[in-house]
Amino acid sequence: MAVLLFMEHEVTLTTLTYGGEAMGRLSDGRAVFVPFGLPNEHVRVRLTEEKKGFARGEILEISESSPERITPRCIHFSKCGGCHYQSLSYENQLKAKAEILRDQLKRIGKIENPPVQPMIASPAEWNYRNHMQFHLTEDGRVGFVNARGRSVIPISECHLPQAGIQTFWPDLQFETTVGAERISVRVGQDEELMLILESESPETPELEIEADISVVHIYDDHAVVIAGQDHLTISVLEKDFHVSAASFFQVNTKMAGKMVQHLLAILPVSSDTTLMDVYCGAGLFSKFFASKCKQVIGVESSESACEDFAINLDEFENVELYEGEAEEILPALTGKFDGPLYMIVDPPRAGIEKHALDAIINIKPQVIAYVSCDPSTLARDASRLIHAGYQLEEATPFDLFPQTYHIESISLFRLV
Repeated sequence: MAVLLFMEHEVTLTTLTYGGEAMGRLSDGRAVFVPFGLPNEHVRVRLTEEKKGFARGEILEISESSPERITPRCIHFSKCGGCHYQSLSYENQLKAKAEILRDQLKRIGKIENPPVQPMIASPAEWNYRNHMQFHLTEDGRVGFVNARGRSVIPISECHLPQAGIQTFWPDLQFETTVGAERISVRVGQDEELMLILESESPETPELEIEADISVVHIYDDHAVVIAGQDHLTISVLEKDFHVSAASFFQVNTKMAGKMVQHLLAILPVSSDTTLMDVYCGAGLFSKFFASKCKQVIGVESSESACEDFAINLDEFENVELYEGEAEEILPALTGKFDGPLYMIVDPPRAGIEKHALDAIINIKPQVIAYVSCDPSTLARDASRLIHAGYQLEEATPFDLFPQTYHIESISLFRLV
């Protein structure tokens, strides 16, 4: 029998799940997923979504709190959709995320005893982001999308951005006719700031600039410099990276360094090794491996990131870059390598595209280091790699996004 939407239910929450929700059971046995709840809490919820096999709800009242619940730092927590775990101590956040990664590999990847390592903690639990994305309210104030819908709520505080962004963003105010769908602020070396205005229109937004910052307008993959420069310099482990306004780069700089160090430790490359860096972006990983390998081959679809890669790897003669979708580039590279071949893959949240994964399996790298930002798509792709003859030797989670449900990880697969 279906449960009527918006009815209230008493639920005992049992498990944190990927996506920032806690799971419990309704009286009819169906799973219900509830944002901002914690295991071992008794809550009164109102259903907001119903499917045949599960439902989602929102907390109306916590009748019995978890002993692990703490007071959130931010006044917007549970209203803003940016953070999910401020009600948990950082130590418990790390444990919960490692367990979620293990569960995804077991349940989706069908890996009986996944070799998940303890999570690598972020040196900073707060103020770690070098890049913040905002939306605009109807009156031109910066805000975030409401956790319970698509409306934008204005914010008066946020504890995630680095100091340079933190001192700048509260003064942002725009005319309602600015025409930008999204506003981003990035910080680079020496607290250098960049304001990025994203829209679908080629018309350059009009605004008054009183701060000494770079301002770039992005539309349809075009970047138009309004003030300053078209890029920032971000330094990771004492290496400088040219990062353009439209290019992706890891938002937690210190944790990017920890990921690099981990890859250098688990990929014992030598002077006769070829390393393929698929979804290579601006060259974060390639730059650290190029001096250690016979050859580094990058594959990247973003024009902006490819331009950055070429600048960042310009000092090396043994580096090639292919611009295009991985599923288009990789099949043409099958059978072209002699000697040891290792591969780093760092796909977007959707994971490795099916035909790209087919090509990787045909290329047969001896070792694959899979950098994932989504444990569910990692688990899906891990299952295919294991069926193709690879063994998962370890999966190490990295907490690039404290206070949120997001889980970065590096998994090592070896052909057996």
